[in-house]
This record gives sequence, structure tokens and C-alpha cells, in this order.
Amino acid sequence: MNRLLFRAADFLSRPPGFYAMLAAMAACTLLVPFGLTNAVTYALSVAAIIITGVVLIQGYRDTAAIHAKLDEIVIALKQTRNDVVGLEHAEPHEIKSKLMELEIEAGHLAASEALNAQEIRPVPQWVGGVGIAEAPAEGGMGTAARQR
Repeated sequence: MNRLLFRAADFLSRPPGFYAMLAAMAACTLLVPFGLTNAVTYALSVAAIIITGVVLIQGYRDTAAIHAKLDEIVIALKQTRNDVVGLEHAEPHEIKSKLMELEIEAGHLAASEALNAQEIRPVPQWVGGVGIAEAPAEGGMGTAARQR
């Protein structure tokens, strides 16, 4: 059954399948003047359900492929933790818990990086009594020269 659904979704998600669905809807619409309103309503409802199914199946396939690719990246990188691989199969509360844990860890990491960036400031070098940071631009006077 799954194979049939995936094949149908694959066909309907491509241009020939889309045109076939448009032709079927146009044929149903042409039946309205002949008093077949109930049949047309039924056919268009079924078409809407089929289109919704196609979108869901294609979304599932895309998401599964993206997760597989991301899992491959996580596994390939040596410095990453592999405990997030397969997280998409966990219960919603487990996913939310792991997400909160990762966000807290990312916040701590960002704070420590900001602290390290403040601690590692280059010390200005002094040239002729004027710091390089205060060196004048072309033709101008530096801060130290203006204060004299």
C-alpha cells in the first residue's frame, strides 16, 4: 500500500500528474450543467483529499531526506555530539527538552565567547609617543598631537 501511495504521490507531484488532475477537475466542472452537482461535489472533494495526501507524502519524504543528510553531517563532524541523531523519532516532550538544553548551552557558549573576545584585546604599540591606534590619518593629526 505504501509503495502505491508513494508512486501516486510521485506522479501527481510532477507536471503530467498535475495536468491530469486539472483535466479531471475541468471534466467534473463540465458535468454541472447536466444536473450532476452531487457527483461533481464528491469528485472535487476526493481530488482535494488526494492533493492534500500528495502534499503530506511529499513533505514527509523531503523531511526524511533532510534529516538523513543532517544526521550524516553530525556524524561526520568529530567535535559534534551524536545524541541528537534520530531525535526526530523521539516524543514531542523529549524533543522540546533537548531543544531547551541546546539553546541554554548555545547561550552559555555565546557568553563565554563574548567574554573571551573582551579579554583578548590587542595591546596598542607605541611609536614615537603616539599609539598606533591613535596614529593620524593621512595629512591629519592624531589624538595625542591635537591635545598638545
